[in-house]
Amino acid sequence: MDVFRAPENESLLSDSTASSTPWDPFHHPLEIIQPWNFQLLAALMFLVTSLSLSENFAVILVTFKFKQLRQPVNYVIVNLAIADFLVSLIGGTISFFTNIKGYFYMGHWACVLEGFAITFFGIVGLWSLALLAFERYIVICRPLGNMRLRGKHAALGIIFVWIFSFIWTIPPTMGWSSYTTSKIGTTCEPNWYSGTYNDHTYIITFFTTCFILPLLVILVSYGKLMRKLRKVSDTQGRLGTTRKPERQVARMVIIMILAFLFCWSPYAAFSILVTAWPSIELEPRLAAIPAFFSKTATVYNPIIYVFMNKQFRRCFIQLCGCSDQETATCNMNPTLERVVITQDKGGDEMFTIAARNTISNRRNENEQRSCHFFTQLTVSENKVCPM
Repeated sequence: MDVFRAPENESLLSDSTASSTPWDPFHHPLEIIQPWNFQLLAALMFLVTSLSLSENFAVILVTFKFKQLRQPVNYVIVNLAIADFLVSLIGGTISFFTNIKGYFYMGHWACVLEGFAITFFGIVGLWSLALLAFERYIVICRPLGNMRLRGKHAALGIIFVWIFSFIWTIPPTMGWSSYTTSKIGTTCEPNWYSGTYNDHTYIITFFTTCFILPLLVILVSYGKLMRKLRKVSDTQGRLGTTRKPERQVARMVIIMILAFLFCWSPYAAFSILVTAWPSIELEPRLAAIPAFFSKTATVYNPIIYVFMNKQFRRCFIQLCGCSDQETATCNMNPTLERVVITQDKGGDEMFTIAARNTISNRRNENEQRSCHFFTQLTVSENKVCPM
């Protein structure tokens, strides 16, 4: 089967004005949409793509620049940044140029490329979030006892994410469903609109494995994590310091879950709607909103998962070449708060030790000009609350 053929999608290739001449999104724009609408979408895509490329490139560069940031959990963060970077580099760039023209002038092969790239790297990003949630659950709740999370475990998880995502995004290029233009004609995606059995079965399978499953992993992992921290806080309520790390983790968990749902739920709901009712008539501009909105996740992820990390932020400032005074300030951390969760002799209760270690010894001038101070943090400190 030729993957570069024109998609056989009557709902897409017919003008909503019901004219006798079918609309071909590969040769001219949709006439009922004014040119300024495409120009607005092109401007938005340029903004989102530029921010995403710069932010995710900064994450990758800083992590590889500073060895102390190369912790197992940070491997997953870098993997997420790489996936988001590639989504913007391929999908965002193509979408920007096609919106300038107002139609998919690059042809069928570019449509397949964009549809596959956005879907593949997007699912890698979603499953990376699920892997990150699962790793934090393993590190903090210790369901496997004293087993330490090592780099090889993170690497195996990342390999699984890429292979699993590839398995469920390659079938449309091989005959099980297809990648086709959206109703507005300037972006490509899986064929949600077809009512055929072949397309229908793929969409249901794809939605289950690539949206429902990672969402369940995130919710279950963070749910168990919050219950554990609440139990610790209630047991050791006399220690006021236990409330602070619980609030910090709770705030981060809420932001992570809301960001995930905020970006992807509209697109998921839209795909369910058009899959269940393929004959539904949707205004093309309205139908395009969920797909464009989901692409903004590549901008939010670096901010939430990385730039809220004090350790990363200090190293990023150092890389940017800030002044000596700023460098010294970003390297100074007079108070380290460590939260250690261990298991008592009975094996049932957990307790938290919140300790503040005051650093009284002065660092010399060379140490103040680098981020090497963070190498003195223990592995457990970095793993318990990496953000």
